[in-house]
Parts: sequence; structure tokens; C-alpha cells
Amino acid sequence: MREDNIIREEDYVLLVLDDKRRWIVKAKAGGSFHTHKGIVKFDDLLGQEFGTSVKSTGDRELAVFRPTIADMALLKMMRSTQIIYPKDSAMIVIQCGIGPGSKVVEAGTGSGSLTSMVANYVRPTGRVYSYEARKEFLDTARKNLELAGVSECVEIKNADITQGIAEKDVDAVILDLATPWLIVQLAWEALKGSGVLSSYSPTIEQTQKTVKEASKDDLFGDIQTYECFVRKILVREGKTRPETFMVGHTGYMTFARKLNKNSRQTNQTNFPAFAKL
Repeated sequence: MREDNIIREEDYVLLVLDDKRRWIVKAKAGGSFHTHKGIVKFDDLLGQEFGTSVKSTGDRELAVFRPTIADMALLKMMRSTQIIYPKDSAMIVIQCGIGPGSKVVEAGTGSGSLTSMVANYVRPTGRVYSYEARKEFLDTARKNLELAGVSECVEIKNADITQGIAEKDVDAVILDLATPWLIVQLAWEALKGSGVLSSYSPTIEQTQKTVKEASKDDLFGDIQTYECFVRKILVREGKTRPETFMVGHTGYMTFARKLNKNSRQTNQTNFPAFAKL
């Protein structure tokens, strides 16, 4: 991120016409972007500040913003798999306590949407180690990480995480896999004490198996599962109401904190009991 707020050649810009019509484009000298409401000439943008507005040849005014990582994930990134929505990505980042300098293991990479969100928070000194067993996803993920400007903070591994986690003393292990319960013990071994295991699953059956595994031998404490809903509100004078359509269920997010071995021996007195499924 540059210190100045000036639109320069090769910058990505977010053009917003209204709530439904918004595009991310790369500003190039002499180039233009065509919409059904007229043409936006990039020469009218270059040298201006982000946050300005520009008129199309159809005399329609568009706001010009600097795109966020969430904008990139929803509007620009290529998708080889279903992405984790920004609403869930934000919950994962916050609940895992991820920040500058954090060391994070993730599996699987998929399209790299969540990877880019996490990498954006660990930089400049942190690192994300992302495991992806399917080689065909790697090119798309790398391109998306470059698009988000965070590739220097990420190491992508074409490896099956069920075969082991090379990193140790990490701050968080984030799983977006079909069988996350198979990784719970490996995650415990990789995490530092109090480090957070995060598991994202679309079905409750997957979630139950993961929580059950995390509860065994009191490997983890403070096990919590959430589902996040975001409902957009249409604010108009005299007729404000929720939007008719919304993204409903996306996934269940489970978070658990690693208990050290010496603590696990006295868990009944120091920690609340866990429900055994």
C-alpha cells in the first residue's frame, strides 16, 4: 500500500455506479472501460485521488475507490473452488487473533481467497503456509494472491496436510477441508500453547466430528462454533427495509485453543468440561 492516495497507471480501481453495478478495472494510459451507461476514460482518472468521481460519455457519474481485499475476492479473483465469503473470513481472522507477525498454517488453499485475507493481516513480518493437495488449483491461487498484493507473505505447498505439518509453534491452524477431524491431532502438534485451531465446514455432521475429535484427551479448550449471517438493509426515506435476497448459510466455524500437556492433566479443575458428542 503506497503512502499517497493518487491513482497511477496499472493501479486497480473500483468503479461504482450504484449498489448493483460495480467493477474493478486496471487503469492504463489511453485505455477505457465500456459500460452500458457510457465509456470511462482512464486518462480522466490518472493523477486524481482515490475517492474522486468521474463521468462516463453517457453523462453518468461513477465513484472511484481503491478496492479492498474483500472487493477483490468478490469481484475480481478467479475461482477454481467455492470461496469463503468476507463475512466468514473476517470472523476467522478475528477469532484466531491474527495480526502483523502471526505465523499461520492453512489447508486447503483452493482459490486463495481466504489465504489473501489472512496474509493481508500477517504482513509485513508474518507468514502463511498454505497446503493444497490438488495441483490444478495452484496456478489460480498464485494469480489471486498476486492480484491481492500479498504473495510475498505466503508459501503455497502442493502437499496433503493429512501427511503432516512441517511448521511448529504456529499461532493458528485454519482448515477448510472435507475431513477436518483428521487434522486435529496434527494441528495440536503444530500449534503453540493457546494457539487457535479454526475449522470451516458447510455441514453440521462435519462440525460434530471435528468438535468430538478436538475434545478427546482435552487437546483443546474453549471450543466454540458459530454461524455468521449478514443482512443488507435498503435505506430509503419512508421505505427502509431488509434486502429481498441475501446470502444465507455458508458454513459453520469452529474455534478451539490448544491446551498444553501439563494443563491437560488437571483439566477438570482448571477448565470447564466439554460436551462429549
